[in-house]
Amino acid sequence: MPNSSSISEFLLLALADTRQLQLLHFWLLLGIYLAALLGNGLISTAVACHHRLHTPMYFFLLNLALLDLGCISTTLPKAMANALWDTRHISYAVCVAQIFRAVLRMPSEQGWHKAFSTCLPHLAVVSLFLSTGMVAYLKPPSISSPALDLVVSFLYSVVPPVMNPLIYSMRNKELKDALWKLMAKCVLKSVSFPTFSI
Repeated sequence: MPNSSSISEFLLLALADTRQLQLLHFWLLLGIYLAALLGNGLISTAVACHHRLHTPMYFFLLNLALLDLGCISTTLPKAMANALWDTRHISYAVCVAQIFRAVLRMPSEQGWHKAFSTCLPHLAVVSLFLSTGMVAYLKPPSISSPALDLVVSFLYSVVPPVMNPLIYSMRNKELKDALWKLMAKCVLKSVSFPTFSI
């Protein structure tokens, strides 16, 4: 009889050993996740709702926001669940889905000169993304440690989706104007003024 086995799940590196630290990590990850959802959701809504933003540049910003939402939505909810329920398992199918999303998230070569001249913060996020990826995959085994791997993977997968909405909304006047109009419209719809009949 041949020796065979199949992999159905993986064991993940724990963020913390004590329950208090696990709960603290859950709340921190939840705050980061909600900030990323809010920022990328606002950018997506503003680009989709305002006709002035229906240009190729904003089409790419919309795609970046949607990719960021997909990327962070495959990693952080599982990390939060692991911290909250004190588990460390991930199924093979979920792991493959996360790897697939990570491959989709890699930046392509496009307009480096224009990006450098107009969006230095964007280059900082891309540099962080690439440098942490290089550290994760090219570091010598002699300096490998679980804590370093955890920090590098966190920077690699969480920081860019959280920072991109801040960078693009703060550096772009048209997008800021569209977001303010969108928020004003939502506030005015939620506030109803009473009418009096005489």
